[in-house]
Amino acid sequence: MSGRYISLTRSGVLVPERIKASYEGAAEGRRSSNWDAPDTGPNSLIMPALRNLRSRSRAAVRNDPYAANVIDKRVSNLIGTGITPQPRLTDKALRKIMQVLWEDWVDESDADELTDFYGQQALVARTVEQSGECFVRLRPRRLEDDLAVPLQLQCLSPEFVPHDKFEVTRSGNVIRAGIEFNSLGRRVAYWCYRNHPSDKTSLNAGYNALVRVPAEQMLHIFESLEPGQLRGVPRLAPVLKRLRSLDSYDDAVLFRQEVANLFAGFIRKPVPEGPPQMDMVTGAPVSYDRDGFTPMVGLEPGTMQELLPGEQVEFSDPPDGGNNYPDFMRQQLTAAAAGAGLPYELMTGDMRGVNDRVIRVVLNEFRRRLEQLQFSVYVHQLCRPVRRAWMDMAVLSGALDLADYTQRRREYLRTRWVPQGWAYIQPVQDVQARMLEVRAGFASRSEMCLRAGTDAEIVDEENAADIARAQALGLNYSTLSATEDDADESDQKETK
Repeated sequence: MSGRYISLTRSGVLVPERIKASYEGAAEGRRSSNWDAPDTGPNSLIMPALRNLRSRSRAAVRNDPYAANVIDKRVSNLIGTGITPQPRLTDKALRKIMQVLWEDWVDESDADELTDFYGQQALVARTVEQSGECFVRLRPRRLEDDLAVPLQLQCLSPEFVPHDKFEVTRSGNVIRAGIEFNSLGRRVAYWCYRNHPSDKTSLNAGYNALVRVPAEQMLHIFESLEPGQLRGVPRLAPVLKRLRSLDSYDDAVLFRQEVANLFAGFIRKPVPEGPPQMDMVTGAPVSYDRDGFTPMVGLEPGTMQELLPGEQVEFSDPPDGGNNYPDFMRQQLTAAAAGAGLPYELMTGDMRGVNDRVIRVVLNEFRRRLEQLQFSVYVHQLCRPVRRAWMDMAVLSGALDLADYTQRRREYLRTRWVPQGWAYIQPVQDVQARMLEVRAGFASRSEMCLRAGTDAEIVDEENAADIARAQALGLNYSTLSATEDDADESDQKETK
């Protein structure tokens, strides 16, 4: 091979000169000499930094208003009031029985008895956004516990599964980042602490040993950004340093303005003529005022201070925040919002220069990203496994009677998960657009109800009940009158 076309990079790899020159980002010149870009695997990069990323992300959420708002807004838009199931069975009566049993269990799902299943969804999402990942342990219960379905869920923070545990078990399985894999690379168990390893209130509960929990009883929820990634990264990881520097800068400007608002004056005295008088004891120069002591001047409203001959008053004049302060903050917050995955307007509440068309474009892009996470992460990793475990326990406990459950299990498990519907940006136009879609055959009423987070069957039953009640009471609402007019028109056409 000719040396004319081959060069040796810093990592010792032979690269053809022509290929190397075609990508500026791969250049090894002076401008790239300080470019730290390791080419190691994702887990080798994540594991050493995971502890600091978690603690700093939580500190930012506790103390930085913008970081706290990012997590709050993302969780409220990801989960809202909950991602609810809609069974896809053809038997309407069986669907209703399953829905009633599910609703009864939702209120009893939390092992800590602090919220319901949809509240646990929000807790899991907050933990994933703030700390990068969350573990949920499935807790089977006894029939004597008097639950609708003998199953509860326990949410665990990421520290319960140590990310620095790498071993080989006696059976030949490999433990990587606290997760045990078999020879096929399948997750078979998680090694979990009995108590939170960093919680001082639980350190006196005894020896905090690691317990092997089968993978069937543990759910691991996180967003996988690279193939083979084992543990999750906090959402604020790309902007933690920027947010901290920006907060320090903003705090310094705030303190400077606080000092500028202080009305402070300084008295300038003339330099005395002749040699300075020295103290006989200390040997230091003596400074005398009208009373023989150095005065401490305090200014109060309406004060008239009499000065000695030759004295002058100078007032403090600290610099202000600067004319470029608003533009600088806006630019930095825009970058922080982009890195955190939240529109600048939602992160800061700054709606200046934003009209309804612009905000629609911004929200549509934001919602598309959240829908991706809703179904690829929370539905796939949390909702479906929970539904599967719930149905198994319901059948085993006798709370649900399903014929040929073993053979028809996939059929019974077919469920459509419906997130909370998005609010209308322009209610009149949005509703009219949906009506046109239904009339043109581009979508069904059932699809429109699902987009709004409701069930078409429930909506129809409620509408029928409302019409029947209104007719029984002799009421005439616009919807009812429209129905009657349509009926009269159809009768007239039939008569003609």
